[in-house]
Amino acid sequence: MSIASLDCARWGATEVVLLDIAHESWSDPAFQTLIAGFPEETRLDAQTLIAHVGDLTRRDVKATYLKQLQGNLWKIGYTNGDLKTPLFDDVIPILESWKETGKTLAIFSSGSVQAQLQFFSYVKTSGSATRDLNPLFSGNFDTVTAGSKLEKPSYENICRELGTDAAKVTFLTDNVKEAIAATEAGVYTIIVDRPGNAPLSAESRERFAVVERLTDLG
Repeated sequence: MSIASLDCARWGATEVVLLDIAHESWSDPAFQTLIAGFPEETRLDAQTLIAHVGDLTRRDVKATYLKQLQGNLWKIGYTNGDLKTPLFDDVIPILESWKETGKTLAIFSSGSVQAQLQFFSYVKTSGSATRDLNPLFSGNFDTVTAGSKLEKPSYENICRELGTDAAKVTFLTDNVKEAIAATEAGVYTIIVDRPGNAPLSAESRERFAVVERLTDLG
């Protein structure tokens, strides 16, 4: 737990937990439909499109049309069984526990809603087995349906859509800028510091409660 210890009263009052192929297919009409939202100058040929996608990825630009393409590609991979979603071992048990105690679970991701649904449809459990976790969630939000994750109104939109007061919502994220925006909206925010995440500053640890595992929240 961080220097800014968990606000047990806020967490205890929480009712909603908000959690954070080109070459061969180029001439295929279905693929052309997938990339129709890309700027026209980037759809001249496969190489141009790939270069554009690479540039967006390097600069971490969360373009809506790219997220929608990713969602469709994920759907193909998951449906074919080529992709399975790995989660930390504490995730499924704690989500089930929260659900059983009456908490509403929702997802807010920069990935499209479609990508979220696919992501949680094929969660790896053991061996080659997968499990659909979507029944655990009561809402899915992305930057199209809610707004930017870095802006206060987005969290207000989600609270309004879920019919819940911000004071009864807890947002779990690994992004300090998102934590700031959610907090400004009145949402209690906890930073989840997983292996591989960007190091948190002392200031961030003083400002926000930080956990390393979801089970730290009980």
